[in-house]
Amino acid sequence: MFKSYYELTKPRVMYGNLITTIAGFIFAANGLINWGLFFATSIGTALIISSACVINNYLDQDIDAKMDRTKKRPLLTNEVSQRGAIVFGVTLGLLGVVFLIAFTNIWVVGVGVFGFVTYVWLYGVLGKRKSVHGTLVGSLSGAAPILAGYVAVKPGLDVTAVLLFLVLFFWQMPEFYSISIYRRKEYAKAGVPVSSVVRGVPATKRQIYVYTALTVASILALAVTPLTSLSYTVIMLAMSILWLKKTFAGIQTTDDITWSKQNFHFSLLVLVVFSITISINPYMR
Repeated sequence: MFKSYYELTKPRVMYGNLITTIAGFIFAANGLINWGLFFATSIGTALIISSACVINNYLDQDIDAKMDRTKKRPLLTNEVSQRGAIVFGVTLGLLGVVFLIAFTNIWVVGVGVFGFVTYVWLYGVLGKRKSVHGTLVGSLSGAAPILAGYVAVKPGLDVTAVLLFLVLFFWQMPEFYSISIYRRKEYAKAGVPVSSVVRGVPATKRQIYVYTALTVASILALAVTPLTSLSYTVIMLAMSILWLKKTFAGIQTTDDITWSKQNFHFSLLVLVVFSITISINPYMR
């Protein structure tokens, strides 16, 4: 029973987003970490992300039932009741908001609520089902966690906060568009208007290159902000060049499935390296 409820929180999604929250916090702290605030931000944000994932599971049952990778989720196999999922999701969300209100600041609360509403309603209920631009809407929520971590330490929207948000916002496009290519048939079967289904694979590959370039531009722009070290610039410049080469090669390849899977995994590597680099940035020169 516990495992089924845990699976509703989409652990990979939750932990992936939590990593960016932690990275944003440590980057902003610049070597002076308030551990109480750190744990409060991490726990509260994790609860809100988990809540959004549970509610999304509930809302997406019709789509999930038609896709091979999601048709065995707990709600579809009746391991968790419909009411149980709703109560669980709402409880997690309320606990998360209360936690953030009690122990962080209004900026973290606002970013958390923004991310929740965007993911559950604007993306899950509207964008994902009705428009090829749904991925853009979903990227807004995916960029919220790193911003939450940063504003916990530095309340307000400065240039660095905006660039961190943009890195994650743009990054999600090539990441998800790559998935949409190698799972194109599943999305078409489920009636989800992703780019590869609506625009076709060649156009989607060009979009991947454009959004990769925008991600790289944001990553490198972050290098000129006051908190960023020279080591960050060197590491992320190298990763950026490799990623641009890989996405450009994708435009020319005819083996779309193999390339899209490779590009998806490389995009994850870029995010991991980025998160680690900004986390240890205060200790590098």
